[in-house]
Amino acid sequence: MQKKLSDILTGIKTVSQKGTVDPYISDIVFDSRKAGEDSVFVAIKGTQADGHNYIQNVFEAGCKAVICEKMPDAVPEDAVCIQVIDSSEALGKMASAFYDEPSSKLKLVGVTGTNGKTTIATLLYEISRSLGHKAGLFSTVTNYIDGEKIPATHTTPDAVTLNKVMKDMVDHGCDHCFMEVSSHAIHQKRIAGLNFAGGIFTNITHDHLDYHKTFKAYIEAKKAFFDGLGKDAFALVNSDDKNGMIMVQNTKASVFTYSVREVADFKGRIIESMFEGMQLNIDGHEVWTPFVGFFNAQNLLAVYGATTLLGHNREEVLIELSKLKPVDGRFETIRSDEGITAVVDYAHTPDALKNVIDTINQIRNFDQQLITVVGAGGDRDKTKRPLMAAEAVKGSSKVILTSDNPRSEDPEKIIEEMMEGVSFKERIKVISITNRQEAIKTACMVARPGDIILIAGKGHETYQDVKGVRHHFDDREIVKEIFAQK
Repeated sequence: MQKKLSDILTGIKTVSQKGTVDPYISDIVFDSRKAGEDSVFVAIKGTQADGHNYIQNVFEAGCKAVICEKMPDAVPEDAVCIQVIDSSEALGKMASAFYDEPSSKLKLVGVTGTNGKTTIATLLYEISRSLGHKAGLFSTVTNYIDGEKIPATHTTPDAVTLNKVMKDMVDHGCDHCFMEVSSHAIHQKRIAGLNFAGGIFTNITHDHLDYHKTFKAYIEAKKAFFDGLGKDAFALVNSDDKNGMIMVQNTKASVFTYSVREVADFKGRIIESMFEGMQLNIDGHEVWTPFVGFFNAQNLLAVYGATTLLGHNREEVLIELSKLKPVDGRFETIRSDEGITAVVDYAHTPDALKNVIDTINQIRNFDQQLITVVGAGGDRDKTKRPLMAAEAVKGSSKVILTSDNPRSEDPEKIIEEMMEGVSFKERIKVISITNRQEAIKTACMVARPGDIILIAGKGHETYQDVKGVRHHFDDREIVKEIFAQK
């Protein structure tokens, strides 16, 4: 596949240009090590490195075209260098043009927010297929082209990968695509050039302040997604969240709401809840679902609302909604023969942890203990560590603080920082066990028949990241092994 450079720069405002050649391009790269004779290199100021420092390297590698924000001193005679205002945005638009605008050939729906993105995007993908569509999915857990599974490395891939995979989706006959849209992806313009049919806002709570620095900047990053939606798109927001309507203040899209608490376009209510599932009333219709908890009621309303806005009959959607199964590692329950229930959940923010604990406490009896095993990731937002511990202690009978994905940090230091959120009076019900496997084993040994063990933070993950090395580690496997030995 080849295109002239000028053809993939259509609609991108340029500042200046050195060189007059218009080469044929077969690849768009933003990693200088991948640049070659037939590629165009887009120099981006990244969080780890600045691509502008490697422009001469790519010319030496034979690259004939460079897009940048800051012009180099010299450009080879047989090459061209084009200056743009924002090279990250240009990369997205160029990738879209290079792959024949694939997002405009799909009904593309983006899901953004702190919690619930994976569940909502995945369930939209599943319900779309059950309603007869071929669909694609970009999620934290995995990506899909119709039924074909593709490994996921980021919540939202880079702009080139996004457009390349969407082109594959179109070529495979897909007409719908659902994707998680992270705040990093919005801020870094990875979704520039994409044509969204709709956007969904779940909620916004304390997360990623290591990257965004302030909560205000985090909100603004999420809001930018809705600011960029077109007038033919829909914006579906959770009006139970106080920031829901802030997201759509400046959007051109048609705004709709979903809620469990308020009057909304898509209204739900929990009638009955237990570990096996819950009975919901959605727009006057009763629906049984194997999902559990207030937050999952909101997630299902988002799926119901978005699928309806994509043109499906409400009653048809409700029938398919009742058939959906929970996403891996999201309130996933495992029972022992002696009646202990383990709940494995991806909750890795204070709010997500609170939601899961509140859900368990609404279901469990007064004589059932809740034993929570939780850690916090290394090289991430440190300010949430004491908050995570505080939420765990507030709603649990016993708490075991342990390692999550420590990455380059000392796991014991992370646990110490979590313990800062626990008052002296509450420390009597908290112990720390750095080895996560031992922590889970201890929780299982301490639990009595009927008790509930919450293992939070990693959910679907099948690894533990320690000092840059990923070791196989699956909370669910460990629980099943321990239960089998009891």
